[in-house]
Amino acid sequence: MKTRHKRLAIVGGLVVAVGAIAALVLNAFQSNLVFFYSPSQVMAKEAPSGRTFRIGGLVEAGSVKVDGTHVQFVVTDSAQSVPVRFTGILPDLFKEGKGVVAQGQLQGDVFVAREVLAKHDENYMPPEAAEALAKAQHGDPKLGKSLAGAGAQP
Repeated sequence: MKTRHKRLAIVGGLVVAVGAIAALVLNAFQSNLVFFYSPSQVMAKEAPSGRTFRIGGLVEAGSVKVDGTHVQFVVTDSAQSVPVRFTGILPDLFKEGKGVVAQGQLQGDVFVAREVLAKHDENYMPPEAAEALAKAQHGDPKLGKSLAGAGAQP
């Protein structure tokens, strides 16, 4: 083999290796990507089934039922409500009427959470969550389209 052919083989091998590494990194990123949906979007079947996503809103008053480490509650955005099941220890700031974000999967009409996060301050809300709550309170039928630009697509 000539020196020129060796160089071409090395460059070709490097290009293939870099391409394979880039494909693996993008695949890992795509599988770990988690989108946020409001209860109205979940009830409108805009949330992916069989895929992990986040749901956020307020914990409906009178909906929390605790049985040891098994917890059931309802998340609402004032327009729609979604029942949530969680097994584990809830955050200390978890309370009825307060903001919550749960991560998990939809199983039928029940959201099964693997992680529950309670908001520490009602003065701050992520822009996507604030927009979704505002639109739900005003009865906007195009609720899902507002978050499409923020990447909330299956």
